[in-house]
Amino acid sequence: MALRSGFLLRAVPVCLTVCGLAYGQFAYPEQEVQVRDLPSLTARSTHASDVLTTSLETIFNNPDVCCGKNSALEDSVQSSNPKSLKDIAGKLQGKHVLSDGRSVMVTAEYLLPSAVNSGQLIGAILDQHPPLMEWNSHLYLVSGVTYVETADYSSGADSKAIHKFLLEDQRYSDSRRAVSFDRTADDWSKVQGFLFLQAEVQ
Repeated sequence: MALRSGFLLRAVPVCLTVCGLAYGQFAYPEQEVQVRDLPSLTARSTHASDVLTTSLETIFNNPDVCCGKNSALEDSVQSSNPKSLKDIAGKLQGKHVLSDGRSVMVTAEYLLPSAVNSGQLIGAILDQHPPLMEWNSHLYLVSGVTYVETADYSSGADSKAIHKFLLEDQRYSDSRRAVSFDRTADDWSKVQGFLFLQAEVQ
């Protein structure tokens, strides 16, 4: 599977070397960024609730926070609608209590595809915070992206156009696990949204 459609960035040609697009504009070679050392977890079943739990366990990577018995987010995850990123965000956002009495503050930001920008997505990956992406009513973990940066030397501005989302389908542990959404080939209208998550133990 692949992805690519126009969302907030103009698609630009991929060049093997720096190439001119218009007067004073240059597109640099395609770059790839990925989250390093993600836990290789596989959902217990293909049910949406198990996929959500495994995805969150991968993102937070802290069993005290999520999502097993006596974890801070156990009840919130179990009570959320696993097919609604908006509902998941509402249940996870805010302060939760760890089993030892400490608190953990979860930041959960749900965005529609039209509200997401390339800088936010690339920044989350660089900060090692993989977001969730809902595509065709299924959750995927965004483990990386490929993009092309265009510089406009006449104005001093630059922009980044995401070409592919590198995804993990945590229903599987075999070759079906690695998926890509190509913005030039896949239907952007079938992407329902993104969820950006962070947790800070206080």
